[in-house]
Amino acid sequence: MSREPNAQLIAVMDEAKVSNKGLAKRMKDEGAERGIDLRTTHIAVGRWRDGFGIRPEAAALMADVLSAKLRRRITPGDLGFFDHTKSTAPEPVGYASTVPDVLSMLDGLTHEHADTSVSDQLIVMDADLNSVVLSWMITRPDGIQADGPAHRRVGMRDVRAIREAAGLFMQLDFKYGGGHGHKALRHYFREDVLPLLDASYSEKVGTALFGAAAEISQLLAWTAYDVGNHRLAHRYLTSTLRLSQVIDDRMFGARILGNLSHQANYLGNHTQAIQMARAAVEGAKGRATPRAMSNYSAMEARALSNAGDGIAAARAMKEAERHFERADTGEDPAWLGYFDEAELMGELCHCFRDLKMRRDAVAQAQRAVDSTDPKYARTLGFCRMVLAQSQLLNGELEAAVTTASLAVDGGDSLQSNRFQRYVTDFQNEVSVHVANPTVVAFNEKVHDALTRLDEDDE
Repeated sequence: MSREPNAQLIAVMDEAKVSNKGLAKRMKDEGAERGIDLRTTHIAVGRWRDGFGIRPEAAALMADVLSAKLRRRITPGDLGFFDHTKSTAPEPVGYASTVPDVLSMLDGLTHEHADTSVSDQLIVMDADLNSVVLSWMITRPDGIQADGPAHRRVGMRDVRAIREAAGLFMQLDFKYGGGHGHKALRHYFREDVLPLLDASYSEKVGTALFGAAAEISQLLAWTAYDVGNHRLAHRYLTSTLRLSQVIDDRMFGARILGNLSHQANYLGNHTQAIQMARAAVEGAKGRATPRAMSNYSAMEARALSNAGDGIAAARAMKEAERHFERADTGEDPAWLGYFDEAELMGELCHCFRDLKMRRDAVAQAQRAVDSTDPKYARTLGFCRMVLAQSQLLNGELEAAVTTASLAVDGGDSLQSNRFQRYVTDFQNEVSVHVANPTVVAFNEKVHDALTRLDEDDE
């Protein structure tokens, strides 16, 4: 996690003769004119100068205000955020036409390192993503080619081993963050799972085998997402969607669309987030359990809330709750076992926070914190940070900082860029109280936690 100062940003700011506070004000003013509540502070600018990541939306605004100040065109790449010869180009999205093609794509992805330094920007053309969704919706399943000529015969014991491995790696992911197990997981997928898909098996075993392989592939996507490699995560997700097509697993495919929505929402691509979530809901109707449908509706609610559409978000939240009321009536797959009432509360408390429904946000986030099993350390950390932000919305500064401190105490060992961004966002929000002793202590706690993470990485 060691970072180098952003020399390009520092140089352009020096040329423009603008301070951290001055740049933050210019960005907030420009954002307000565009209807964007940016909340940028001088602390955020300082962290960007120190080499921390930035949202594409904020980078574009910064480039625009510096362009106006210097009277020449400045791009995010000129500011050292993204390699504009590579990272800002739209990411090609492929939906493999054959089973060998998707297996080859997945094998190629396992040779890429998730912790490779990359931009946190991801640009995907709407047309490309819509083409993937349409292909998933209308393409007939490939079906299992049973009893092939391969020398090795696969049985249910092999499938059970893969699913047990998926469960173990998922536990590591929840407890320590995606950075902890990605390397080992991709090696396992490449060396132990993918070769089995080319082996010989019965139709029953083959169907179970492809389902188990999709679970591992999906987890590789999540772990890459969690460490901030959004390009790699996106490619895993779209490839996994294609893998689910082989056996016509609509419920799992809809889950992948929900994950694509989650990622797009995180990156601020609200339109794509809404579309992916709605595709999951519509594509899974009649093919998914109530618990799964609750999850898909919750993803739609989060996307709509982040986009500021309170009416549609309320409808989606009610749908998620209504589906969950029937959760115990369906026979859920093992991979859905994590989505309990606490997980649903955690999703919905994000909605209330984003819609700035202050009292509901605090109440829902508190329930999520109280009901989340500590073994889901990252989820608990997220819920605590949402509770802290919701308390801050209510003007409860001391309570908010106390809650955020508990999250950092419980999450400073997480190798999770997502968790770190929750903390950074909160620091930005409390920066107006930078002289408050409680806030000073909190910022020192965060600095110490980041330092320990750097030392652990050495």
